[in-house]
Amino acid sequence: MNATARSVNSRPAVHRHFHRIAWLAVALTLCVVVFGAFVRLSDAGLSCPDWPTCYGRAAWPKAMDEAAAHVASDIRPFETHKAWREQVHRHIAAALGVLVLVLALLAARRRRWGIAQILVAAGLVAAAIPLYMQGQHVAASLLAILGEAVLLFAALRWSNLDLARAAALTLAVIIFQALLGMWTVTWLLKPIVVMGHLVGGLTTFSLLVWMAWRATDRPITLADAITLRRWLIGGLVLLGAQIALGGWVSANYAALACGLDFPKCVGQWWPPADFREGFVLWRGIGVDYEGGVLDGASRIAIQMTHRIVAVVLALYLLALALRLFRTPGMRSWAVTLVVLVSAQVTLGILNVKLNLPLPVAVGHNAGAVLLLFTVVSLLARLRRPD
Repeated sequence: MNATARSVNSRPAVHRHFHRIAWLAVALTLCVVVFGAFVRLSDAGLSCPDWPTCYGRAAWPKAMDEAAAHVASDIRPFETHKAWREQVHRHIAAALGVLVLVLALLAARRRRWGIAQILVAAGLVAAAIPLYMQGQHVAASLLAILGEAVLLFAALRWSNLDLARAAALTLAVIIFQALLGMWTVTWLLKPIVVMGHLVGGLTTFSLLVWMAWRATDRPITLADAITLRRWLIGGLVLLGAQIALGGWVSANYAALACGLDFPKCVGQWWPPADFREGFVLWRGIGVDYEGGVLDGASRIAIQMTHRIVAVVLALYLLALALRLFRTPGMRSWAVTLVVLVSAQVTLGILNVKLNLPLPVAVGHNAGAVLLLFTVVSLLARLRRPD
């Protein structure tokens, strides 16, 4: 069998426009994640205290008197310069949800009852939204959970030859992301929810990147592909842990816990730190977490953990880059990895030394996304020779 025949037979049996829609969804997810970081870091996460509307409007109020007429104004005063950020972020996320729904429908169209299962799940979640807006939170949650269950059941039953499993799983993650976005507002920036929202967004991004490459069918064939994939999986695990830690730092307002000191922290190499209190994941509901509720020692513990894991991750990815550099045909990937790691470390240091400027902080989030794109792309494309 020649190389062309192998390529055709290895291509997933998906719609001819599937890869184009998937790449559009990847680009939109990048916008959602980076713009979400901008919203979070500019303290606009609670600027629309109701969900999914903003002071009762599909867009956002343009003046104070428009917001004052809605009950949400009793929860939080309207801030013109912040509300649009939160609501624009929600609209971009909604557009992404529609794209992922289209991908799921295209991938499931050859499965028995595949389209029906996707539509039933989407319908259950859609029906939950007005119930939530009417205050029927238990009923809304049950419908959303049922919709998630339908998708997960389908993903477990289906194979991934036509990307049906991956597409159904991605839609399930998107729906859970919407729930986390809702809880971020209603639970007043609860750190575990804020961190979960970031991790969920980057999980969505990873799944879409993987599907886009598989549907595009541009494999990289290497004799030691299996060994490299093991390295990449290790890097992905470490990167995921560091991203989660970064979300925990941001959610607990611990980015400047060490002041403007680096590599020291508040003038010491190892200052007093309360790791037990710093990593309590659940503190109940009803607390307003804007600005953070932890003391200095707890925030120092979070910041120090983030720095330590950053060193471990950077050394691991640089070792991976060295291995790629020694592999014929992979030097460009190695250089890309070195540049991204160096830039990410530099941005992290500048965040501390420059007192967390918004452009640098958003750039640090974007750098994590680009590192994730590189690692997942290699995992999706590496193949052994037939």
